[in-house]
Amino acid sequence: MTVDYVKLGLKVGLEIHQQLATASKLFCGCPPQLFKDDPEVVFLRRLRPTQSELGQIDPSAYFEFQKGVKILYEANRETACLVEMDEEPPHPLNREAVETVLMASLMMNMQPVDEVHVMRKTVIDGSNTTGFQRTCIVALDGWIKVDEKIIPIQATSLEEDAARKIGTEADGKIIRYRIDRLGIPLIEVATAPVIYSPAEAQKVALAIGRILRDTGKVMRGLGTIRQDLNVSIPNGALVEIKGVQELELIATVVEYEVQRQLNLLAMRDELTSKGIKPTDIKEDIVDVTAVFKNTKCKVIKKALDGKNVVKAVKLAGFAGFLGRELMPNFRVGTELSDRAKFWGRVGGIFHTDEMPNYGVTNEEIEELRKTVAAEAEDAVVFVADTAENVMDALKAVVERAREILTGVPAETRMAKEDGTTRYMRPRPGAARMYPETDIPPMLITRELVEQVRTKLPESAEKRLNRLMKEYGLNAKLAGQIIESEYNLLFENIVKESRVSATIVAVFLTESLKALKREGIAVENVTDEQIKAIFQSVGTGELAKEAVSDVFAWLSKNKGKTVRDCIEALGLRMLSKEKLAAIVERVITENKDSIEKGGKNAFGLVMGLVMKEARGKANPNDVSMLVKQKLSF
Repeated sequence: MTVDYVKLGLKVGLEIHQQLATASKLFCGCPPQLFKDDPEVVFLRRLRPTQSELGQIDPSAYFEFQKGVKILYEANRETACLVEMDEEPPHPLNREAVETVLMASLMMNMQPVDEVHVMRKTVIDGSNTTGFQRTCIVALDGWIKVDEKIIPIQATSLEEDAARKIGTEADGKIIRYRIDRLGIPLIEVATAPVIYSPAEAQKVALAIGRILRDTGKVMRGLGTIRQDLNVSIPNGALVEIKGVQELELIATVVEYEVQRQLNLLAMRDELTSKGIKPTDIKEDIVDVTAVFKNTKCKVIKKALDGKNVVKAVKLAGFAGFLGRELMPNFRVGTELSDRAKFWGRVGGIFHTDEMPNYGVTNEEIEELRKTVAAEAEDAVVFVADTAENVMDALKAVVERAREILTGVPAETRMAKEDGTTRYMRPRPGAARMYPETDIPPMLITRELVEQVRTKLPESAEKRLNRLMKEYGLNAKLAGQIIESEYNLLFENIVKESRVSATIVAVFLTESLKALKREGIAVENVTDEQIKAIFQSVGTGELAKEAVSDVFAWLSKNKGKTVRDCIEALGLRMLSKEKLAAIVERVITENKDSIEKGGKNAFGLVMGLVMKEARGKANPNDVSMLVKQKLSF
């Protein structure tokens, strides 16, 4: 689908969330780390929505409560304390985190607030033990320049990260969270909705990400950064898309959301032209258990064996529409199914546009249609589960079908790894925010602002010129370093290891990208380990040809050192005596080929020696020895 996004009137706003690399969490002294071992502490809770001061209940909070789930929290004593467990009041704001957000804000030409006031944002999906997330605005009204265009930055905020979801139990009735991530400081950067194409959204996110990395105070790796998008088109709706973790996915997510909304609008117009109205979609839910009493469908048979029921509802005029694709591998039936899963707690739905299938026969479908009095132009949706769940699921299906006839619903959706999105919850209301009474405000004085301003990093343009002049990098390589997550680490490595700047730059950009494509978890290797690798190269303990092998090994062996890797992989550098012996042996074993090779003899011997000594010898040393032995 080719779309002129500017002509269409697309508007996108970004919210970039990035974990900060501070010494402790936002409201306690625990280190901002995750743990992998078995938990030392486990406790069970259920969270409930509360009314605001005006007696209102946030719709997204009520939505989560309706699921009726309980939360099983896991913790250990090293990464969490009573603050995360909501058994102790939060400590004062982490000053290091505030100063980091202030630094990033000044780099985006923003105006700091006079006082930082912490607020509570209602969240009862279990990701916060308190039932709310703490957040505070640090600066307002800034801007950055992207491709000669000014992008307004509405606000920068400091907030606590949520607990991380581990899994579910008891058929989804219990959700397991680990609270090690809860309380890690996050910076949130919100742009104005002045982004008018998918490609521009990706460029703006890249520019903001670079500014955050330039502070030298943000974490790296999968899960440390998350982009939320607010996407709208005329006649469509404002849809919030949460959890885009890969920068490269942003353009695809926006493109697919536009495609979804345009297809929904086209479907509305087509149904309306047939005379179908929202009032035609009746909530007449019929028990059709008898239709499937002898079914071969495994899902339905399992439900009936468990003394559950099958119920169905007719969607007037929807025949053929539920199988339509809204975005790649995502159909209208999936939209209905997502609503049914969340509101009805069911595993999914069946509908007649995909029948016969899954063991359901034509005869059963004919009997089903007869039972619910469906005409040829009607679609039928049916669900097998407990009576209560089935009723809730089909009511949600009816509501979503009615929404199709009015356009695109405003909602919150979750981004998937392929760029598509799925229904997450209703859009939150204004009633979800209220003041935090346990934490005193923090003054942002003029002295503090000026103190932070003196520490601001140099601009990208100045840094580019300096890297080229000071380290002899070409413009392309210097630009790649600036765009890299390792831009600040680069100079530290060169200064401490005395390894060629070009060798270091190529590894931190091109080589690491290649390793990532091979499936190497590059985020598992710490900055200190990377420094140690190049220090070993600088001292002659490790050959530069072995750097990638060492990096890959360390990514799979947490807590190990470079020296451990050298021993494990047999990469200890050969002594001059051993290297000379290898050269002597290769020459002796290949005497005839060397004599016939003439001028090519050097290349022949070098290749054979390096095949044996690669990663354990410096090629320059090998070259010198070969030339000496061959009398070149």
